[in-house]
Amino acid sequence: MKNIKVIAFDADDTLWVNEPYFRDAENKFSELLEDFLPHHSVTKALFKTEMDNLELYGYGVKSFMLSMIETIGRVTNNKADIKLINKAIEIGRELLEKPIELFDGVEDILKQLNGDYRLVMATKGDLLDQERKLIKSGLEKHFHHIEIMSDKKVSDYKKLLKHLDCKPEHFLMIGNSVKSDVIPVLELGGYAVHVPYHTTWAYEKVDIQIDDPKFFEAEFIDQVIQFL
Repeated sequence: MKNIKVIAFDADDTLWVNEPYFRDAENKFSELLEDFLPHHSVTKALFKTEMDNLELYGYGVKSFMLSMIETIGRVTNNKADIKLINKAIEIGRELLEKPIELFDGVEDILKQLNGDYRLVMATKGDLLDQERKLIKSGLEKHFHHIEIMSDKKVSDYKKLLKHLDCKPEHFLMIGNSVKSDVIPVLELGGYAVHVPYHTTWAYEKVDIQIDDPKFFEAEFIDQVIQFL
């Protein structure tokens, strides 16, 4: 990996905690509708709505809020009290106001790598929410470039690399999602390090074994130094 020039980091559940907050929000939402459906059925209905809306709304808290509201209408056959809608919006607002909890070693590794490599934050989600989290994290100063992507497919990474004037063989992506942070980067010919997190959104889960010399698995983010 001596030819690496640009290192990109995913944000949510790679640099800081995110998915557990959404799981907690899902539980609160399921409790709102417990008079209509069992918890697991509400969660399933919400996930289906999110998947149906993904292409239209994208990722992030605001998309999640709209999907909660739509799910309320679907589950209650459009007979829900307006108070349920207001409570769903409150759940979404709570998500937007969550504190930023950095993972151990994140700031140290960014300090170590800064100067030797161009560091990029490459994440997907709602623009305003991701910008807010980055500012609250205090990590903005470490990055050469911030890219908040609408998605993380091969075409999205191609656009990023073109903007950075970086060849795939000089690019390393670090993240917690094999689906979003690893597979498309490897397809392009770049390097990828998977740092798994114990809680993963169902959409990001893939059952696949990767056999690629440009792929590495790390238990903790600071182990990236060993690969480099």
